[in-house]
Amino acid sequence: MQLALAEAREAAARGETPVGAVILDPATGEVLARAGNGPIGAHDPTAHAEIAAMRLAAAKLGNYRLTGLTLVVTLEPCAMCAGAISHARIGRVVFGAADPKGGAVVHGPRFFAQPTCHWRPEVTGDVLAEESAALLRGFFRERRKN
Repeated sequence: MQLALAEAREAAARGETPVGAVILDPATGEVLARAGNGPIGAHDPTAHAEIAAMRLAAAKLGNYRLTGLTLVVTLEPCAMCAGAISHARIGRVVFGAADPKGGAVVHGPRFFAQPTCHWRPEVTGDVLAEESAALLRGFFRERRKN
């Protein structure tokens, strides 16, 4: 999670919402991809940290299936990201802060619990949740000042 938090801080420095993601292979401990949020700079509404990390990992592995890998992200994934996680067949999702407004894993549509969800990763939440949430709160507090 510390690597994901570092990516989130870098995203914030670029003016992006501070969310960071890392994909690792739990069998080897290798970090396959790291990314921060980038929709503003990329002019791409799909450039969430999770999507960017999955794209990088898939390119590195030469396979869009990321079966058995772990995605670590600082914020509960949204519905778009949850759908992509399911399609990529990520084995485990670890997230920091819960997102009652935009999250789709333990809040909102609870994507992985739906009968139409074809792949359900193991999910662990609230890992360094306070540090992740504080980063987001601080970012938006500063934005409101301006």
